[in-house]
Amino acid sequence: MAASASTASCGDAPAALAERTALAGTVGPGARRAGLTIDGDHFLLDGERFQIIGGAIHYFRIHPDQWQDRLQRLRAMGLNTVETYVAWNFHQPTPADPDFSGWRDLARFIRLAGSLGLKVVVRPGPYICAEWDFGGLPAWLLANSLPGSKIQLRCSDAEYEKAVDQWFDKLLPRLAPLQWSAGGPIIAVQIENEYGSFGNDQKHLKHIEDVLRRHGIDSLLFCSNGTADWMLRGGTLPGVLATANFDGDPTGPFADLRKFQPNGPLWCTEYWDGWFDHWGEGHHRTDPAETAAMIDKMLAMGASVNLYMAAGGTNFGFWAGANHGGDYQSTITSYDYDSPVGEAGELTEKFTKLREVIGKYVPLPTDPLPEPSPRLGAQTAAMRSAATLFGSLDRLGHAVHRGAPVPMEQLGQAYGLIHYRTRIQGPRAKAKLTIQGLADWALVYLDGKFVGRLDRNTPSLGADIVVPGEASQLDLLVDTHGRINFGPHNYDPKGIHGNVLLGSQALFGWDIWPLPLDDLDGLPFGAVPASFTGPTFYRTSLSIPRPADGFLAFPNWQKGMVWLNGFLLGRYWDRGPQRRLYAPAPLWRAGRNDVVLLELHGPGSQVELHGEPDLG
Repeated sequence: MAASASTASCGDAPAALAERTALAGTVGPGARRAGLTIDGDHFLLDGERFQIIGGAIHYFRIHPDQWQDRLQRLRAMGLNTVETYVAWNFHQPTPADPDFSGWRDLARFIRLAGSLGLKVVVRPGPYICAEWDFGGLPAWLLANSLPGSKIQLRCSDAEYEKAVDQWFDKLLPRLAPLQWSAGGPIIAVQIENEYGSFGNDQKHLKHIEDVLRRHGIDSLLFCSNGTADWMLRGGTLPGVLATANFDGDPTGPFADLRKFQPNGPLWCTEYWDGWFDHWGEGHHRTDPAETAAMIDKMLAMGASVNLYMAAGGTNFGFWAGANHGGDYQSTITSYDYDSPVGEAGELTEKFTKLREVIGKYVPLPTDPLPEPSPRLGAQTAAMRSAATLFGSLDRLGHAVHRGAPVPMEQLGQAYGLIHYRTRIQGPRAKAKLTIQGLADWALVYLDGKFVGRLDRNTPSLGADIVVPGEASQLDLLVDTHGRINFGPHNYDPKGIHGNVLLGSQALFGWDIWPLPLDDLDGLPFGAVPASFTGPTFYRTSLSIPRPADGFLAFPNWQKGMVWLNGFLLGRYWDRGPQRRLYAPAPLWRAGRNDVVLLELHGPGSQVELHGEPDLG
């Protein structure tokens, strides 16, 4: 996401733009529809004037059993189009063949939107930002991330483009038959994403364009950016429609876009109707009436618009991303975004006001508005059993030995925790402990005793380390949050990718346990300990009469993760703003439901179930 600023011109781009887009949607004798084309300053769909009134919805942030519900709610708001990113890492978390089944059945999601009368805009990246881990890029790209050996991301680096091409070889044949020209709902496809905010390698953008066309993507192509002159110049291609991303009054951003692209449709491909939250910040809200007024202004101008976001979602598991604005800032589990349709399908005041505005420009559906989703009743449950993490290391992972610490990606691990252990020679007088390249939080133990916490913003321990005898065992449990998803700090390997220093001396000889936490079945649960002695898994159960949406709260717990019936809902953290995690109906079962928490810092005594969210 990028901010807008000033001006430039695009030479002969408008003429080339008209020529290129006039051909969009023609695939030969089998073609049935002309597709989305450009006529002066307007879009045409099959030759008829068309104004895109769309909104973003992410299939990877919504349980697939709820896709139809959320799409119906967007259609009820009056949208004629929906837009989705494609998260590469969601489909291909390892270098093995990508997965397009179940939750990852992108084609099903697109067909479902089409069956409801919605057109579809696809933003396949390969980079998407989206406050999603690593901006959608797969973690295995970082496996060779040591200086001098890393792939250069998001540019015309041969190894990076080879990986992108192999991904698109699998993805694009699934999208091509779903285009408007072939009878499907896809009307437009984006090249990369907000590239001008990152770089200026237009050779790389042209490579992506060529790959799209080579795989039969004949839909209208576009490049979306903030409207600063340098963003537009670096992030667009001649002959490809430039679009704008912004919030607030559209007058200035559209004027900047017009200076760069004198003709062609005005399209705000991301109108930020809310915002995301970082841990430790306040919850972001935007004024519904002001948002509706700005959408009204754009539609009255004849501009097209895409609400970002139209439907909220959830950063389940380890998928939440992070930003770096001087300090590292990790994103919360919820991606409600203060959207018109909330994380649990709520029809908000913003929904109502936007629907009223949209109804001035297009006929609204006449069906009754969707009912609120059923909610679970409140209850509490005390923790019934526990298993310490340090006592379970060899059940959760297998140790490897390395001379120096290495990040998890070099061990074939994409997500989770990672544990490092070494011996310090002694006796040794007090010295400061510093972790170079820490990502992102470390719990420090000396001879089994907790001595402090470090994080990547403050990687030196405030207390001194003292080794009184011949040797001491140093343990570092690293809690990894999201990889940075926006800006120049996109090389973000997890764990430790530097030296661990005691004073000025580097410590070598490490045993390392990758802890992906993808299978907790082998944990040796026993009695809940009388006192907290380190990171511990706690287990309880909740009984419900029938599945419905619920929200789990963790009063007096500090920081950790929670699984519901084996599914990792995400993180909780007492620094907020989020106080309850969304647990959607499809994850529950009638009767007993298992809840497991991994608490890193200090436990409460019970878990609460609520029927309403609390985002702070």
